Amino acid sequence: MNRSSYTSEWKLRAIKLAQSNGNRKAALELNVNESMIRRWRKQEDELRQVKKSRKSFRGNTPRWAHLEDDLKNWVYEMRSVGRSISTVSIRLKAKTLAKELGIMNFSGGQSWCTRFMKRNNLSIRCKTTLAQRLPADFEEKASIFREFCQTKITEKNIHHDNIFNMDEVSIPFDMPANHTIEQVGAKSVPIMTTGNEKTSCTVVLACSSSGLKLPPMVIFKRKTLPKGKFPDGVVVKANEKGWMDEKLMQAWVGEVFIKRPGGFFHTSSSMLICDSMRAHLTEAVKSLLRRANTVLSVIPGGLTKIVQPLDISVNKSFKAKLRNTWEEWMMSGDHTFTKTGRQRRVDFVTITKWILESWNTIPTSTIINGFIKAGIINSSGVQCVIKTKNQAVDSDAVTDSNSEYHENLNEFLEN
Repeated sequence: MNRSSYTSEWKLRAIKLAQSNGNRKAALELNVNESMIRRWRKQEDELRQVKKSRKSFRGNTPRWAHLEDDLKNWVYEMRSVGRSISTVSIRLKAKTLAKELGIMNFSGGQSWCTRFMKRNNLSIRCKTTLAQRLPADFEEKASIFREFCQTKITEKNIHHDNIFNMDEVSIPFDMPANHTIEQVGAKSVPIMTTGNEKTSCTVVLACSSSGLKLPPMVIFKRKTLPKGKFPDGVVVKANEKGWMDEKLMQAWVGEVFIKRPGGFFHTSSSMLICDSMRAHLTEAVKSLLRRANTVLSVIPGGLTKIVQPLDISVNKSFKAKLRNTWEEWMMSGDHTFTKTGRQRRVDFVTITKWILESWNTIPTSTIINGFIKAGIINSSGVQCVIKTKNQAVDSDAVTDSNSEYHENLNEFLEN
């Protein structure tokens, strides 16, 4: 018997038959797909609670009306005080409510979340930003940069474990998302914070083309180091600007880069890829790197998003993980307040723990993929043979007469 829809009473009979004879035999006997039998068996508790003539749980009528009412009220409450709400936080809250209401077999998937938002006139509101504009001659500059890296890698036989990229990332103490769930048509979309969006610290990240992650360095904006028991595996520094300078760059080379596995005795050549920030390029820093048997490879201005591995595949994931942790903290209710009732920002030790945890979650494959997309290595883990406009550079033909590459790179950096 072919049917396009089935009552709850009919589904319960099908479930009983499946319990006795198995899903496959029940599906054959009833002339329905076995997947439908499996789905109905998962819905057995809900089917027993609705009218026998009820045919579908989908559409504008919610299957769990009490849960959705409570969830909708929670969304309105969070938005009324400016909390940022994502689809992930909605699904997590829904599962918590389902447990409190004794609802079994509630998965709270993305499709359910989409229908919930539609039923309750909710949408995702998002900011727009302007993309970074690449320089007019970016292709030529990128080609020369990659060619320089490849030449040095070949000349000095630099292994993947010793090809590193480092970058500074500014992390604000408040990290609200650029979007939130809000009622359709709302003219104002505020997001609550502790008021410290413009107060930030700097995190120095570094990783190798084989996926090795070096300990992060955190630079706080203050005259002295903050007090507290900071976690192992992270280097904590402070200065008045809260940003990288020559002194801290030297500290990073000595306390992080040189102390990496195999880096202390400088027996093997290495490469450090970084942007053209002035603190990276001082003579004192270059001298330290030369003594560490390290080639400094400087990314031309404006090209970090296409040739810097961290920018390409790591930084965004790292910041997203941090933001999720901050959102959970904001919604947890475990906060302290000033005498005027203002919520205090996250403390130095806690944000340092978040930074370390977020860094540790970045998969090795994500890091390696960044080096591949940047053109530093290829998908098989072998350094790329970089093509110029008309021909490829044969690594076997590269000799010590590479001054032209240096001159071209320096010329473009100066411009």
